[in-house]
This record gives sequence, C-alpha cells and structure tokens, in this order.
Amino acid sequence: MNISTVWYMLRCFQAVFIVVCRCQNTIIGGPFLRGVSGGERKRVCMGQEILIDPSLLFLDEPTSGLDSSTALRIVHIMKKISQVGRTVVTTIHQPSSRIYHMFDKLILLSEGQLLYYGKASHAMNYFSSIGFSPQIAMNPADFLLDLASGNVVDMSTPIQLLGQCADYNGARGLHSIDVGSKKNHSNSLQPKYVNQYLSRAYKDMLSKNDALQDEDMGVRTISPYSDTARTSWKASGWKNKSDREWSSTWWCQFCVLYMRGFRERRHEYMSWLRIFQVLASAFIIGCLWWQSNFRTERHLIDQVGLLFFIATFWGFFPLFTALFTFPLERAILAKERACDMYRLSSYFMARTLGDIPLDFCLPLFFHIIVYFMAHLRPSISAFFLTFFTILLSTTASQGMGIAIGALMMDLKKATTLASIVLLTFMLSGGFFVQSIPSFIAWIRYISYNYHTFRLLATVQYGHGSQYFNCDTSTGCQKVEEASIFHNISLEGGGTEVLVLLSMIIGYRLIAYVALRRMSLAI
Repeated sequence: MNISTVWYMLRCFQAVFIVVCRCQNTIIGGPFLRGVSGGERKRVCMGQEILIDPSLLFLDEPTSGLDSSTALRIVHIMKKISQVGRTVVTTIHQPSSRIYHMFDKLILLSEGQLLYYGKASHAMNYFSSIGFSPQIAMNPADFLLDLASGNVVDMSTPIQLLGQCADYNGARGLHSIDVGSKKNHSNSLQPKYVNQYLSRAYKDMLSKNDALQDEDMGVRTISPYSDTARTSWKASGWKNKSDREWSSTWWCQFCVLYMRGFRERRHEYMSWLRIFQVLASAFIIGCLWWQSNFRTERHLIDQVGLLFFIATFWGFFPLFTALFTFPLERAILAKERACDMYRLSSYFMARTLGDIPLDFCLPLFFHIIVYFMAHLRPSISAFFLTFFTILLSTTASQGMGIAIGALMMDLKKATTLASIVLLTFMLSGGFFVQSIPSFIAWIRYISYNYHTFRLLATVQYGHGSQYFNCDTSTGCQKVEEASIFHNISLEGGGTEVLVLLSMIIGYRLIAYVALRRMSLAI
C-alpha cells in the first residue's frame, strides 16, 4: 500500500472510532424516521468531515451532551488530527481540566471583545499577571469562563479595577467601593466593568509588545485581525475557491453519493404506503375500464380516455414527488458544498440517476395491472412500447419537478407553480380540447402530456390496420378515421420520443444551472 492509501485508512479508522461501534449498522434517521441519538448523530457528522481530510476542521461544541469519557476521546482524536498538519478550531462547552490541557491555543471572547489569544497553557499566567487569579482550586476552564462572563467570585481582582469602579460610582453619586477591602467587594463588581478592564488590558499589552511572542509568558501578541496575520494566511498557501483541489475523484464522489442516496431513499420510495397507493389506483382503473374495447366509437373514446389518464397520472405523480427533492435537501447540500466535500456535478448526477431504478418499479406494477385488466392491444411489442412511453413520461415529469424545486427552493411557491404548469399541460394534452386557438396552440408542444398521449395512441392504434363499428350497416371504419383522432397523427412516433428525451435532459440542465447559482448560505 502507498502512503495515500495508508493515510486514507487512518482517516477511516478515526471516523469509525468516533462513531460508537454498536451503532455502525444503525440508520441515522431524520424527522420522520427514528435513528441514532443526538450525540451519536454529532459523532457521525464529525466522522464525515474527517473523511474528506480538510486542512481546516471547524467544530461547534463537539462535546456538548456527551459524557466525560466520550468527550475526552473526541478531543483526543482532534489532537491527533492537529498533530499531522491539520488545523482544528473548536468552541467548547464546560471542558474538564484534562480536556483543557489538550488544547494548543486558546481564544477567549466576551461580547465580541478579545480577552486572550495565545497558548492555552499560559492563559492562567497571563491573567495572574494582570491581577486575576483563583483563590480556590478550580478548573482552568471554569476560571476562564467566569472571567469571560464577568463573574469574579472566588478570585482576586486588581486594585486598579476596584479603583475605577469606585471613581465611576462616585461620579454618579453612588456608594463607592472600599479599595482596601477588595476581597469582600469582588461580588460588587458588575460584569461589564470586568469585561471592559480585561479587554483594555489585552489591548494595552498588544500595543506595548509587537513581537510574535512574549518572552516571559509565551503569549502570542499578533492580533488575528492584523495585517501581519493576513499576510501569513496568504503565505501559508491559502487558495481561492476556483483553485481548490478535491480529496477524491469525480467518479469516487459519484459512487459514494449514489449509494448514499439510494440507501436513503429506498425506504421512502418503496414504502408500503406508496406501493398501496399505486396498486390501489391501478386496480380501480382496471375495474373502471375492465376488458375495454373499441367495437364502437363510444367504446373507442372510452379507451382513448384511459390512455390520456395514464399520461396524466404519470405526469403529476412523479412531478410532486420530485418537487421536494432540493428544497428539503438545501440545508445539507449548502453545508456539504461549503465544506468542499464533493463537486456539485457529481452530487447532481448521483441524485438524478439514483432515482431512476426506484422509479422503474412502481410504473411497472401499475402497467402490468392496468394493461391486462383493461385489455389493451394484445401485442408483445405494444406492451413493452407502452411501458417505455410511461417511463419517458415519468422521467420527464420528474425532471420538471426537479427544475421547479431547484428554481424556487420554497415548497409553497414551488407547489403553486407546479400546479399551474401541470393544469396547463393537462388541458392542452390533446384530449379535452381538440381545436386550440392559434395564438396559444404552441403551448401543446411544450407539454409532455401531449407528447405522451400521442405516443400512447400511436402504440395502441397505429402501425397496423385496426377497425371499429364493424357491426353497423355502414361497415368497418379505420381507427385513424375516428373523430377523436382528426388532430392526432397515428403514424411515426419518433418525433414524440425525441421531444420527451429533450425534455428529460433540458429540465435537468435547468435544475443544475439553478443549483449552481444557489447561495451556500443556509
């Protein structure tokens, strides 16, 4: 194994070690599916970040809600990561003394003001040098948090601070503090006076010492906001977003995202509720059009109505399913994209192609039930061509839903727009209105319902001599001569296939461009 393989396996081991071993085969879950606990979910997120090998790992209170032993293990792994050339920045909540002494550097803030920035091991010495030191044995982290909140109980305070408070209170005509009894009056200090004093003391120290490190206490004296710091960041090899290097190939990202999406959505797509919905609809449709035929024109119109309903059903059902795809995943997509976990193109292709196998099953069940119960054209080629047409309609309507969801990114707006578009496509589909006014006739050509309906009619009644009204005195008539097909050609079908394929690709390109323009802000 080469070095990169060994390093990747080490990252995987660290990521797995963070997650509790007994939960390694447990579903993470979500709002509607129970999974791991909050602490386990947090560790899963950390392991996920470690796998992409970031140069900067930023963690917001990673030990909150964890017991002391687990929190110590988490910080120990963070320490190991920092020792191999990675920077780990974290906020911490009530760390134990053992955890505190594992940190290299410390930034102490109070209401946005910088109180200390330097080595964590030298923080106590620094505050002791300006007059703040604990009077009882206490955790350094507790001492620093008390200082940041302005609570100076059980700690010594500088005489200058008490004097300033006394002068301020005297100027306002209030009872002044006896400077000589500072031990008894530490509780009288308001937090804002303590914070102002600490912030001013740190700024004074910075102004007096412009060197990189204080010789006595080892305090880093370069402000993180200074020109020197910005210069060092640029010199350290910081790269623009356009010049970034990915930790894995496009194909690797695609495969991982494809499997993740497939495993996540298979429970939703193949749930018993959805299966029952489709099968029940198919059974009801089969009963209503039971053993249909086209002996007369009235029967022919009924069967054509079935074809139009199939085109409509698989025009709205996948659309509203896909409509929620990107609005619901916007938060996690923005978060993972901001961390440069993967390329947007690999995510989009995995998300798009991952739905195709799942969308293949339900239309197949529906088609088998309806086709034989309704007694449609008894031909093997017609059976498979009808199913192929349903798949084209399903994929096209799904693309429309993805595009609308990506453009709107708001469920209410997306649902409203999708309802209007779907109603327009259905009315112009060629069944309800045969003669559309010329000024709006163009709208039928952008309706996938129209092309699906024409293709279904061509498969069922075209490419062969079929007749109806054979029992009448006028004799048999060709199906093409029926009044319902006056504006619908039953020849060809290749044009409709090309148009539907163009819609499948075009809608997804629109969705991809919309995602590219999406802000990464959550």
